[in-house]
Amino acid sequence: MSTKLFVAGFPYALTEQELSDAFSKAGTVVSAKIINDKETGRSRGFGFVEMSTDEEAERAIEMWNEKDLGGRRVVVNIARPMDPRSSYSKDRGGDRGYSQNRNKRDFNDRDNEFNR
Repeated sequence: MSTKLFVAGFPYALTEQELSDAFSKAGTVVSAKIINDKETGRSRGFGFVEMSTDEEAERAIEMWNEKDLGGRRVVVNIARPMDPRSSYSKDRGGDRGYSQNRNKRDFNDRDNEFNR
């Protein structure tokens, strides 16, 4: 069973091929993916490497975590599943710290203060 690793902190100029080549020293790389910014297309400095076995993934973590890759110290962990996104994530605005119940309560409290 393959294991996906999260890799962060590498240089923006690093290519997927270079990332794959570096991790292949620990075993068979199934895939290597660098995450790019959607607007600029520039690397965000993190990505994922999928190793063919759990043992190779552990070896890659030991080999690369907190080590220099391309002139920068990288962090390597076993990747976690992505958290589900809320319905507000599409516009990236969220609720800006205001919940509907809190707003109603705040306005009601203010109205009560003025009506006393």
